[in-house]
Amino acid sequence: MKPRLGLIGYGAFGRLTARHLSLWFDIIAHDPAAEEGEGTVVLTDLATAAACRVVILAVPVEALAETCDAISTHLTPDALVLDVGSVKVLPSRVMTERLPAGISLVGLHPLFGPQSAKDGVAGHRIAVCPVRDDRAARRVAAFCRSALKLRVFRVSAEDHDREAAVVQGLTHLIARVLLAMEPLPTRMTTTSFERIMQAVEMVRHDSPAVFRAIERDNPFSAEVRDRFFALADEARAELDHRSGE
Repeated sequence: MKPRLGLIGYGAFGRLTARHLSLWFDIIAHDPAAEEGEGTVVLTDLATAAACRVVILAVPVEALAETCDAISTHLTPDALVLDVGSVKVLPSRVMTERLPAGISLVGLHPLFGPQSAKDGVAGHRIAVCPVRDDRAARRVAAFCRSALKLRVFRVSAEDHDREAAVVQGLTHLIARVLLAMEPLPTRMTTTSFERIMQAVEMVRHDSPAVFRAIERDNPFSAEVRDRFFALADEARAELDHRSGE
């Protein structure tokens, strides 16, 4: 029999998670907003999902503290709890502070989403961040590499957020601006413009909670934004100066 996995949160990313893990686990999920399990999971109550040996928290970062408090008394002593948020420093601290000592904790950040992984997850990247129990992190990394064929990067939560502040922070910031400028040209486009718009399309349907997590909950994002806007202001000032010559 396959081991049971408790999935807390069954939104767009929770459903993606379930589809790709159902080969190895019997998945039971809890999400008050979900009405059906799409055939890959059985919906259940919070206590039952949290009592599984492996528990994945697929909830918005801003809801993580409340979720940890809610599941804390239902976890088994040998549980492995993983979060899949877009930032890692804050979730690592929240899980450490709010979940019982002895519970193995690992932070994950799949560097893909329902749009970019619609044809499968093999070959995509995932960050694995040890939080509590390095051996558990190594086992999770090995599973992601061998079973899911993901490209695995084991990094600290701080190193993850430092790089993500640029990689994700700038992507979502630029995409948000371009989406606000729509409608944009679609006829006489260049290859470079089309590639920019492909990036925009990959994040177009991300929830506002994802944007808030990337831009507000990453401790390094503000510095990256400030530098980006400062350089943009320098470029604008240079153009304004030359146009006045």
